[in-house]
Amino acid sequence: MTDPNLPERIGVVPEPALPQHPDVPTWRMATRDDIDAMHSVLLAADRVDHPTWTTPRQDVADSFELPHIDHERDTVIGFTAEGSPVAVGSVFLHPSRDVRVQVELQGAVHPDVRRRGIGTQLVAWQHDQALRRLAEVDSPLPGVVKAYAEGSNDDAAALFERRGLQVERWFSTMERDLTAPADERPAPDDITLVPYTADRALDVLEARNDAFRDHWGSLPSQREGWLKFVEGPFLRPDLSTLALDGDRVVALCLASVNEDDWDALGASHAYIDLIGVVRSHRGRGLAPAVIARSLRAAADAGLERAVLDVDTESPTGANALYERLGFVATARERALVRRY
Repeated sequence: MTDPNLPERIGVVPEPALPQHPDVPTWRMATRDDIDAMHSVLLAADRVDHPTWTTPRQDVADSFELPHIDHERDTVIGFTAEGSPVAVGSVFLHPSRDVRVQVELQGAVHPDVRRRGIGTQLVAWQHDQALRRLAEVDSPLPGVVKAYAEGSNDDAAALFERRGLQVERWFSTMERDLTAPADERPAPDDITLVPYTADRALDVLEARNDAFRDHWGSLPSQREGWLKFVEGPFLRPDLSTLALDGDRVVALCLASVNEDDWDALGASHAYIDLIGVVRSHRGRGLAPAVIARSLRAAADAGLERAVLDVDTESPTGANALYERLGFVATARERALVRRY
């Protein structure tokens, strides 16, 4: 006897009613014309929830270009009687069907109108829409609803927990002072370290997906979203490092710079988006080698700090490695999950 597919496990899920709240009389589905409205809510929330970084407007705009995201179906936005946007919530169904079917909840309530029950209404809609999206996928794979909440934002975590999500993982934000020299970590003789170049974009994608295949919560990055990232305005090829075994990319350290966040952090800095080593080449010192090269490049570019995020229970021991390389934990974020 086979296990039931997702539609049978979840059951019939009707289209959820839009949130209702007396302080937010207008709710509707988002369109491309709402990019600035959505960004304004996220930006206001960012400054309270994680004041050292903010969501770029470009990220919101890019999301309208991705084939697996349908904001007019999966993003709701709420307005006050005066027409000010104060709440936005999205439900993103990941296109991968490799190991699970995953929906991620994203969004925010403007800090000026929090603690009035608006978030409760918003998360209720997101949760029901997430179940609806899962129930539409006729697959025997596990179904997952996932959300994140900053370590300092217990209220947001509680909203998700009321809908059955549970904390499964913690992530740490870590910083390194670049005025302290980064020791050179030489690569093995058969490995060459080079800066990232655009002609290797898809090779790096392949390496990224191999490297993260056994990491908690990770799913394969898709070509469209990947190209938005590596061809976008923030990636710094000169600060990013690849390790090559012949022509094959076997390790990577990709770094971005968003100058809009420098004042928030109080220092010019690079954010290290991804560090990975393909499984066939682990245990050879490639991770510290690519990181050290990128740290030296960032310091040579005049930047004051490097920042990254790491799973506190990384299977590769990444958090301990970063500590040895001089990174210090500064903040935490939790991942909450409900499984079907």
